[in-house]
Amino acid sequence: MGQWAPAVGVIGLALVIGATLVLTGPVGKALAEWIRGWSKTDEQWIAFKAAKQGLPLGAAGFGAMEAERLAAEVEELRHRLGEVEERLDFTERLLARERQPDRLAPPR
Repeated sequence: MGQWAPAVGVIGLALVIGATLVLTGPVGKALAEWIRGWSKTDEQWIAFKAAKQGLPLGAAGFGAMEAERLAAEVEELRHRLGEVEERLDFTERLLARERQPDRLAPPR
């Protein structure tokens, strides 16, 4: 066991140095921002990201207006998707009705 102690020590030291180098770079900054986001509400996080990008932002006005706009857009897209589903169902029924006589015809 005494022979392995220096090797284990060197490997452990290399791992600590490598982890320190990785976590102080862009990966560490991204990880820190991700962890920081856990403790914030969605509106605070949106405000933080907007401020970081230099967007003009009222206290909560921009976040609330943006959320309302996105909610309205999602609702419109859901409505349009429902219409597309109805058209697809109609088309499938129409195609199935046209193909049934071919399937029921006796073999030639």
